[in-house]
Amino acid sequence: MVISDTIYKESRLRSLLKALSWRIIATLTTAIIAYFVTGEIDTAILIGGIEVFVKFAIYYVHERVWQIFPRGSIRKLIS
Repeated sequence: MVISDTIYKESRLRSLLKALSWRIIATLTTAIIAYFVTGEIDTAILIGGIEVFVKFAIYYVHERVWQIFPRGSIRKLIS
């Protein structure tokens, strides 16, 4: 059995696409919750509109920070 020492990291494009797909799901969820809480579609859209940009940026930075740590390094710290 051959074990590879190759370290795989996600590309910036993949991180960006993952952030975008997640933001669509999460923003729809937030807007739906905001609608049920406020009963106002305008408010729900406003909240969702603000949230999508702020959380998109936060998620992308979070994803890139995780790329600093080589895969498996967390397991090594725990064991």
